[in-house]
Amino acid sequence: MKVAICDDNQIDIDYLSGLLLKWGEKSSTGISLRTFPSAESFLFQYEDEKNYDLLFLDIEMEKMDGVTMARQVRKGNESVQIVFVTGYSDYIAEGYDVAALHYLMKPVKEDKLFEVLDRAASKIKENAACLTVEYSGELVRIPFYEIKYMDVDKNYVTIHSKEDYRIKATLGEMETKLPENFFRIGRSAIVNLNCIRRVTKTDAVLTDGSMIQLPRGSYDKLNRAIIKHV
Repeated sequence: MKVAICDDNQIDIDYLSGLLLKWGEKSSTGISLRTFPSAESFLFQYEDEKNYDLLFLDIEMEKMDGVTMARQVRKGNESVQIVFVTGYSDYIAEGYDVAALHYLMKPVKEDKLFEVLDRAASKIKENAACLTVEYSGELVRIPFYEIKYMDVDKNYVTIHSKEDYRIKATLGEMETKLPENFFRIGRSAIVNLNCIRRVTKTDAVLTDGSMIQLPRGSYDKLNRAIIKHV
C-alpha cells in the first residue's frame, strides 16, 4: 500500500508513521510511506508520481490547507483514498466534496486508525476489480470504482463511467455482475453507493453533479443501503 502523510507538524508525522507501520506488520501489508511538511511540497512531487493508494492530510496547514489540496488531487484521481486528520470538528462537512474516506481527530487513537486502514485496504481491493463487457465488437474492462451508475432504455443498458458504454443487456443481468457497493433503484437504474453525494426525497445526487430520479418508495431503502455500506 502506497501511503503519503502531509502535515506541517513533524511530531504528528512521526507518531502517525509509527502507527501505520505497526498496522502494516500486524496485517501483513507492505507499506510504502512518504511524508511531506506542506501541501505545496506534496503537489510538486505528485506531478511526477500519482500512484498513491492512501493520503493522510492535516487540514490546518500554514499556506494551502488539506481540503484545498484534496480538491486539487481529486480533479484527476478518483480512486485514491483520502483521510483528514484534524484537531477540530468544524471541517467535517468539507469532506463530502472530495469523497473523504474518514476523519480522524487528533490525537489519533490507534484502534480508530486501524479501523480506517482496514477499510482503506478493502476499498483498494475493490478498486482493482473490473466489469468486463462486449462493446463495439471488443471486450472492455471497466474498473468498478469508475462506474457511477447504469440505466436502462428498452433492451439496452448504458454504463456511465469515464466514458458511456451502451450495451445490449438487461439491468438484471448487469446486477448479478456487480459488487455489494452497487444498489438497484427501482426498475431503471443501478447506482454506485460510493458515488452518491447526497439523497433528497426525489433524487440521488452524485459526486459529478449528475442526478438520478428516485421512484416512489426508494428514498428510505437507498438511505438504509448507504448506512449499511458505510
